[in-house]
Amino acid sequence: QVTPVESGGGLVQAGGSLRLSCVDSGRTFRVYAGGWFRQASGKEREFVAAITRDGINTYYADSVKGRFTISRDNAENTVYLQMNSLKPEDTAVYYCAAGQWAATAPPSYSHYSYWGQGTQVTVSL
Repeated sequence: QVTPVESGGGLVQAGGSLRLSCVDSGRTFRVYAGGWFRQASGKEREFVAAITRDGINTYYADSVKGRFTISRDNAENTVYLQMNSLKPEDTAVYYCAAGQWAATAPPSYSHYSYWGQGTQVTVSL
């Protein structure tokens, strides 16, 4: 059982950076793929980034490619999302997820079984 807990959200100006962290209090994250999704107000939840359980393979949504970096530290049961060059359209609640994505196909919502409560990211002009 994985219990993801996100942190690191907040208010930042456009062009700024934030780093989100996702810690598994159950200390089993290392055996799961990690992922980040986001949901803006009035919109559906969308995929942002994914990483395999060994950290070798990553995948990004086109909208964040080149600006966001997903990484993990399995010794600390933590997955990170470094967000640079933030834009107002990145404003959303960001959710961490754990699941079984193995990089054999693009990641999707269905690959993930465990979800955090989310952390708000707000990017102002």
